[in-house]
Amino acid sequence: MHIGIAGNIGAGKTTLTRMLSEHYGWTPKYESVTYNPYLEDYYKDIARWSFNLEVYFLEQRFQDILDIAKSKETIIQDRTIFEGVYIFVANNYRMGNLSQRDFETYMRLFEMMMSLVKAPDLMIYLKCSIPHLISQIQKRGRDYEQTMSIDYLKGLNDLYESFIGHDYKGKVLTIDADELDFVNRPEDFAHITDKIDAELYGLF
Repeated sequence: MHIGIAGNIGAGKTTLTRMLSEHYGWTPKYESVTYNPYLEDYYKDIARWSFNLEVYFLEQRFQDILDIAKSKETIIQDRTIFEGVYIFVANNYRMGNLSQRDFETYMRLFEMMMSLVKAPDLMIYLKCSIPHLISQIQKRGRDYEQTMSIDYLKGLNDLYESFIGHDYKGKVLTIDADELDFVNRPEDFAHITDKIDAELYGLF
């Protein structure tokens, strides 16, 4: 079985992935932190190298989904191939870093890949407001995240809503995370696991 965790920057995806893997005995799969041979060129000339960079990421994420499909274990994945495409590549295109020709070529390649694999059995979407995301980003204190603009986060949030509401065809469980503190309040974590149990096993 394949479970995906989706959500904007600061939503708590990685933490929830770890907690759910421990709770259910699932195998966690986090984003690959492999060397990207296009990264240095990308930051020197974003418009020139965006297509190359995104195709490289796509290949890496497609390999992840092939590995998950072969596994006999239940895998819980922090950010899936779908977010890389419908959120971050779409945002690069919207910002003018990808031409229409490159974007359309990329999407054809992605759709061909998706014809060979299936979507996760369940996508858990951590839905958060901008103030909540900002609060979480400030709390974890990563230097490179502190300069993100509110407009950038809002643009990603809009793409997430479009992705979950229109583009993604698989099974989704939406968790309104603004009022939850699933790290420090066991009842909030239990609220999430009850919903997952109901989706996967028909309980409650």
